Amino acid sequence: MENQIIITETERLILRRYKKEDIQDLFEYLSDPEVVEYEPYKPLTLEEAAENLEWRISTEEMIAVELKSSHKMIGNVYMGKREFEALEIGYVFNRNYLGHGYAAESCKALIQQAFSNGIHRIYAECDPRNKGSWKLLEALGFQREAHLRKNVYFWKDERGKAIWKDTYVYAKLDADG
Repeated sequence: MENQIIITETERLILRRYKKEDIQDLFEYLSDPEVVEYEPYKPLTLEEAAENLEWRISTEEMIAVELKSSHKMIGNVYMGKREFEALEIGYVFNRNYLGHGYAAESCKALIQQAFSNGIHRIYAECDPRNKGSWKLLEALGFQREAHLRKNVYFWKDERGKAIWKDTYVYAKLDADG
């Protein structure tokens, strides 16, 4: 196995930086229309996934989630640095691995690590229709702070008009425990 930068480990997972060998696993979930339904991008081709992987390798904000048992990379957690000692968290997982607690396990570990490193606030934005995402945030102890109405759009219709979407904003403070 090549030299990899491990951020932290949990009982079942290795949370690490991306590497070139992740291309097939990354393509597997980023090409799935169901997985990227609420993301600001369409399903990716293999070529687009390869370009995306280059960016993921170059940034510290994207964290690959790998199963210890099989060394398969099954998803990612995003931890974007923001002003005022804050982070934005996000996650995308291969749908074949949903329902096993991997997203919760990886997010919990990264949240604990962020707070122990002096982060004050972690927040997330999600589509209100993405029930799995906001249910996970609530299970992780995040509180819904806002429901922004028709505040963003990723796509336009055939006439070029914006397709507006609502956003839930969730946050967890270091003091929340």
